[in-house]
Amino acid sequence: MQLKRLWFDINPVAKRQWQALLTQAGLMADEQVDYTIGLYDGDNLVATGSLYQNIIKCVAVATTETHQNLLAPLIKALLDRLDEQQQSHAFVYTKPCTAPYFEALGFKAVVATTHVVLLERGYPDLNAYQLLLDQRKVTSANAGAIVMNANPFTNGHLQLIQTALATCDVVYVFVVSEDRSQFDTQARLTMVQQAVADQSRVIVLPTNHYLVANATFPAYFLKDQADLAVAKEQAQLDATLFLRKISPILDIHHRFVGDEPFSPVTKVYNDQLAQVLTGQLQLTVVPRLTVDAQPVSATQVRQALAANDWATVKQLVPATSYHYLKGSQPHANS
Repeated sequence: MQLKRLWFDINPVAKRQWQALLTQAGLMADEQVDYTIGLYDGDNLVATGSLYQNIIKCVAVATTETHQNLLAPLIKALLDRLDEQQQSHAFVYTKPCTAPYFEALGFKAVVATTHVVLLERGYPDLNAYQLLLDQRKVTSANAGAIVMNANPFTNGHLQLIQTALATCDVVYVFVVSEDRSQFDTQARLTMVQQAVADQSRVIVLPTNHYLVANATFPAYFLKDQADLAVAKEQAQLDATLFLRKISPILDIHHRFVGDEPFSPVTKVYNDQLAQVLTGQLQLTVVPRLTVDAQPVSATQVRQALAANDWATVKQLVPATSYHYLKGSQPHANS
């Protein structure tokens, strides 16, 4: 057996072998990876595993081979790579049948669906995140939740929060923590906090690695380039994690989302939320705010900013976001 790194862009044969092996193992050939290795028996690829940042994924062993014998060197090589990159916390995204092998290596299950298990090893972990949530909890018989990227925060986001406040005593607004948007994590968090500063019933929280994150729902950040079949599986995992591991900590009974006329991936997410939460939590889909008969979106705001069209920006975002955006672009004209 020989362990090799696979370079898809220069070796199309290896890529086809990789895709075939994953398909044989019942896995999606998710190409959102940045490091892939394979075990070869002669010219035959018999096992593979990949990394995307600190996430081990696309782990597969040929049905003709013994899993335990091949998984051990494969996973060791991936963990060594993470050690080289000084990653003290790692996730594994895998099938339920292979989860026990990772548990034997010190990984703990975070959440599972019928088809996928997410495990983690290291710190800070899910327990640390749940402790953070518990510390921010406000006792309420009727708590709601919203998850948003807010890239940037718009009047549409504000309307979504106001709609939730009309129904719930307290609303937890989770702002996506992954730094994969035009506005960085801190900027987006700040805009949300400024917009709701006068609302004592709104609690703004980070998602860390556990909601709409690289580990749970990486397809979200690909938008139009995402494989919708992969996105569906990931969205189901993300929704299940919210239902089982986050909503009980904060005693959340109601989830709010905006309807989605633009992004197929976000629509998939809303559809999976509806399926997972049915009979467990109430899901309310709020119609999009419109301006001049057009649904308001963060994409519109980014386009207006790129065109230096501050009149349009002012129409689409609350005053707090407008001033923040102006302040972050000191040479912009009014």
